[in-house]
Amino acid sequence: MDQTEFREFGHAMVDYIINYRENIRDRDVYPSVEPGYLYSRIPTEMPQTPDSWQNVLNDVETHIMPGITHWQSPRFHAYFPTASSYPSILGEMLAASLGVIGFSWITSPACTELEVVMMNWLGKLIGLPSQFLNCSEGPGGGIIQGSASEATLIGLLAAKEKTVHRLKRENPQIDENIIRTKLVSYTSDQSNSSVEKAGLLASVPMRLLPADGQGKLTAAILNQAIQQDIHNGLIPCYVVATLGTTGTCAFDDLQEIGPICEQHNIWLHVDAAYAGAAFICPEYQQLMAGVEYADSFDINCHKWMLVNFDCSAMWLKNTNDLNNAFNVDRLYLESNVTSHIPDFRHWQIPLGRRFRALKLWFTLRLYGVVGLQAHIRKHINLAKLFEQVVTKDDRFEIVVPAVMGLVGFRLKGDNSLSRLLLDRILLSRQLYMVPAIVNDQFTIRFVVCSEMTTEQDIHHDWVAIQNIATNILSNNNTIENDAKNIENGSIGENIDVKSIENGSIGENIDVKSIENGSIGENIDVKSIENGSIGENIDVKNIENGSIGENIDAKNIENGSIGENIDDKSIENGSIGENIDAKNIENGSIGENIDVKNIENGSIGENIDVKSIENGSISENIENGPFSEIIEKKEKCFANTVVTLVKKEKAPKNVCIGK
Repeated sequence: MDQTEFREFGHAMVDYIINYRENIRDRDVYPSVEPGYLYSRIPTEMPQTPDSWQNVLNDVETHIMPGITHWQSPRFHAYFPTASSYPSILGEMLAASLGVIGFSWITSPACTELEVVMMNWLGKLIGLPSQFLNCSEGPGGGIIQGSASEATLIGLLAAKEKTVHRLKRENPQIDENIIRTKLVSYTSDQSNSSVEKAGLLASVPMRLLPADGQGKLTAAILNQAIQQDIHNGLIPCYVVATLGTTGTCAFDDLQEIGPICEQHNIWLHVDAAYAGAAFICPEYQQLMAGVEYADSFDINCHKWMLVNFDCSAMWLKNTNDLNNAFNVDRLYLESNVTSHIPDFRHWQIPLGRRFRALKLWFTLRLYGVVGLQAHIRKHINLAKLFEQVVTKDDRFEIVVPAVMGLVGFRLKGDNSLSRLLLDRILLSRQLYMVPAIVNDQFTIRFVVCSEMTTEQDIHHDWVAIQNIATNILSNNNTIENDAKNIENGSIGENIDVKSIENGSIGENIDVKSIENGSIGENIDVKSIENGSIGENIDVKNIENGSIGENIDAKNIENGSIGENIDDKSIENGSIGENIDAKNIENGSIGENIDVKNIENGSIGENIDVKSIENGSISENIENGPFSEIIEKKEKCFANTVVTLVKKEKAPKNVCIGK
């Protein structure tokens, strides 16, 4: 590609990006493709000759876009924001064109120095103490890492080495390897999964301590765990406190946790990946009170600050701890330049590093403090608006009141209803949310994520949620109404069953995936007794609700159920005595069956059954043996589960509908 084609393709790509963002609401936010969809669309071998950029751009829309989850859509409310903005996109473009690998100052002085300045700008903006800044007289400073996951791991690795070196200085006779085997670290069970993973990668056990009812790690719980481990001969070395937990955006109390860490020489890392961006607004800076106790602090600019991934800002009170842990020199890395300017290769895991500071610089300059603050405050206000509309519908309840851009809500009642609601939301492809368990309640997290989200979007999305909920609750009420006064069990829609006694569908029935009220596909029925379709019958793969073909029946005495039925003298578990059956096809109990005086092993005594269609137990069944539905229990996203209780027997769970 020469400069002429690059210019043409570049203009076309800019137009494509603008059109994509302007019309993003027209796309389903949640993809409908199946795993592996792209393998059949993309050739298995690369082209031998150059393709045209027009074909490439066309294939982006044809093949790539169907498999994209649209994180920038106003309909995206899952996880936390993943930012994108025009200034940041342009900064990425320039960084890509320069191709800088800035592992040391001399490899591109502007790459290192712009990052130093940007970390000072941002640290001052969020109100960090001066000892964390590069511009301070002490050893503090900031660096842009790839993600909060990296920052947590780097902090743990540095804490590990710092603890080992300290203990070796205090007692040179101690075996360094023995020290490493006894190290232990701590965090809340509400912290991000990446914190637990950091413990695995660093070979330091990460204890997940129980949070309180508000989702916070308390000083009492932390202190108890530390004392217990010290008593057991372990060595605490690292604590991760979270400001804005993933599930509920809870804030650990640094003022309580900090002194405990200081007392025991434990490194305190603060993970403020999402909520830390809000500290650019002075009214929220009190939420990080006690940050002066921290040894390291991290926020993701690529979450809520309109900077594209990857851009995670990490500050340290003493950057010498990183140099001591990660400093590896080779001849080809030597430089004659010595100054106070850092070589960031000693502060990170990889050697090479991207010129990330460019997109941060572009974004901070082109939005300004006022613009970024307006963005944060808008999202917080939109979350409050969503909370307000939810509280006006008495079918719902708020589990997590609006905090930052997050609200947690649920349908009142059993957890299965909210599970089903979220499942139906995702099936619609129009909205995207993820769940959390809050005090044993299944909670749907609604997060304002997109820069483009408006009040109209909030109302639009809430109406969509309400409509899905109305459909779910309507179907649920139908099932409940049909089940009233039914003694010992009902199987399906609109069944009128009265007084069916001693000849029911049987005891100890395990029924799975009953569809549409029929006895549909894939029913596993075991040990049907006392008036069942037969003694000790194992029935599998009953298709189309019939009792027809593909029946595996064992120990049926004096009469089969399948083809070539001898309907005389069927005793002991037969379909019943004196059956007048017409049009029995393929072993089914097909249409237009007139059954009278079915006794002792029939589907029920003195049952008048009419219009049994397709083998199902459809309408107009009189006299039924199951009691009313008394309880609902959660089983799966798509299934409503009810517990049916027979008077003299134990409850049996029946899963109705799919």
